[in-house]
Amino acid sequence: MGSPLWTYLTAVITVGFAILAGAQWWLGPAEMLVLARSPMFWMLTVLVVLGELRPVLLSSSTSVGGTYPSTMFIFAALLHYGMPVAVLIQAIGIVVNAAVTRRAWHRVMFNIAQTTLACAAAGAVLEVLGHPPVTAGGRTPEGSVLLAIALAGLAYFTVRGLLVSGAVALHERRSVRRVVRAAIGHQSLVYAGLIGLAPPIVVVMNHSPALVPLFVAPMAAVYFTATLSLRRDHQAMHDGLTGLPNRKLLVLRTEEALAEARQGERVGLFLLDLDRFKEVNDTLGHPVGDRLLQIVAHRLTHSVRPGDVVARLGGDEFAVLLPSVRDAVAAREVAARLRVALTEPVRLEGMTFDLDASVGIALYPDHAPDFELLMQRSDVAMYLAKEGRTGVETYVAEKDRNSPDRLNLLGDLRRAIDRSELRLYYQPKLDLAVGEVRGVEALLRWRHPERGMISPREFVPMAEQSYLMRHLTQYVVDAALEQAAHWWHAGLHEQISVNVSARDLLDSALPDRLEAGLAYHRLPPKAIQLEVTERVLMTDQSYTADAVRALVALGVPLALDDFGTGYSSLVRLQRLPVSEVKIDSSFVRRIVQSADDERIVRSIVDLVRSLGLRSVAEGVESAEVADRLTGMGCDLAQGRLFAGPMPAAEATAWLHEHRGRALPGLALLRSGEVLDARTA
Repeated sequence: MGSPLWTYLTAVITVGFAILAGAQWWLGPAEMLVLARSPMFWMLTVLVVLGELRPVLLSSSTSVGGTYPSTMFIFAALLHYGMPVAVLIQAIGIVVNAAVTRRAWHRVMFNIAQTTLACAAAGAVLEVLGHPPVTAGGRTPEGSVLLAIALAGLAYFTVRGLLVSGAVALHERRSVRRVVRAAIGHQSLVYAGLIGLAPPIVVVMNHSPALVPLFVAPMAAVYFTATLSLRRDHQAMHDGLTGLPNRKLLVLRTEEALAEARQGERVGLFLLDLDRFKEVNDTLGHPVGDRLLQIVAHRLTHSVRPGDVVARLGGDEFAVLLPSVRDAVAAREVAARLRVALTEPVRLEGMTFDLDASVGIALYPDHAPDFELLMQRSDVAMYLAKEGRTGVETYVAEKDRNSPDRLNLLGDLRRAIDRSELRLYYQPKLDLAVGEVRGVEALLRWRHPERGMISPREFVPMAEQSYLMRHLTQYVVDAALEQAAHWWHAGLHEQISVNVSARDLLDSALPDRLEAGLAYHRLPPKAIQLEVTERVLMTDQSYTADAVRALVALGVPLALDDFGTGYSSLVRLQRLPVSEVKIDSSFVRRIVQSADDERIVRSIVDLVRSLGLRSVAEGVESAEVADRLTGMGCDLAQGRLFAGPMPAAEATAWLHEHRGRALPGLALLRSGEVLDARTA
């Protein structure tokens, strides 16, 4: 009460009911009695009631709304009986259907008022043009009044459209122009068809009243045609599982909001990812997980304001669009409300689940000028919220390593993935004790069409902070599995190691993707190994550990990469189910020159051996370093001393050449000779 919407509704209802009361007073008791005895009056009333049951919808947009088929019979009553009778029949139809559907009283009163005003406008046009309909006596429209009927129909459509659009705009805090533009194209077609049938109905009413119910057939045809169109529109723009808008519709709504944003007004885009959702799928199966997603969708849609858009982007990832938000503080309040709604316990299949979500926020124009950048920067914020377990994070430029040049590179990377411009190179790992190959590591390479070879150190961290990381990891995993299949089915049973980031372990789809890929290529789980960075140990994120355990349960071995560069504790290392620990090359290269580095590497090797794990030294470039590592008891090594990263064809030839035999360099090492890295 007291809001702009309340004031608007009150004004429309007051004026509309005043006109309705005046029209009935003008009609008079005598003519009402004549109408009450007229079968045609009651036939039209019944048809109007039926026409008010469901609207004709041509768009799935909530702002567009629908057109009720009763319009056809209301306009026929306007032409035949006049405005007082038409508004009376319309009011009866709206009240009857409101009683059946239990609509809110203020909506019922507003609908009666706005249809009364529309009928009054149409009646006024007919009056001004010199073709006023008479009351209960009735008359038949002739050819000379067709122009007047068309203009009256236009007035009826315009008044109804503007009144309803005004209410929708105030309710959803949008501009009237935007709402009208979204609705006018769809509704004008339906109104033209329905109002165009009104004159034939009047002719039939005067000559063969019993045939009037036959007009239900074209009304039904219009309804079912529109329903089919709506269904196709809905399927193209909505998620099949939850019924929420999909990415395509989210893009359209965001672009509309950005175009309509006023000076000083902000548009907010949230990216929301469920925490520990994979536990449900693993424990109770995908059907229960789907049901949980539907519950999440219901809670989100009932926790936002009218006009806000909740979309599902795929998996357990959702987006929320705020077409209008005051500032970052208000946006965080909305995000906090969403998280509170989601944390209510969910009971499914006799079990209770406590859900939570991480939310990233980006605002227009503060953080980005368009949808793609808003999405990318809300994704960065969401990842920071998930990584830091803060729940909600707003985008902060200082925490985003994506400069304009890097953003251009990000777009090039997206196209490179789509065009298969990326390639995997393979570097062997050797057993220092016997000199035989013990697998290869897959290393990503990108030859940019203009910039040439780009280091993974340049584009992988950038991808990790964006929505592209999942696509990049999927590309690498698929390529590695395909290469592993070529080797295994050719008799080269070499394990391929693939690097994955901490962010990849937050993707609940990773184990499923691996399982499906292994099955498709008919490979055992040991054919591929995942290398995770030490940063995984530096967090307390239970959902990351759960993802690691899910991979181990699948049978895919794990290795801990770049060990020694972080601050991992022995307790955390014991809890992580890895079979291999890789010692970072920054320590390995200096063990000959630095006593401190040698002590560090020796301590890591001893620690790893005491835990029953295998140690791998990275970056071995000289025979002297390899000799020191062998003396320490390090298990495996990789580096340019043995072989550098090679394309698939070259790596295949190398593996065939060294299959089942020790490298000559290691044989010389065991005999006590020291080789120079350049001659090895």
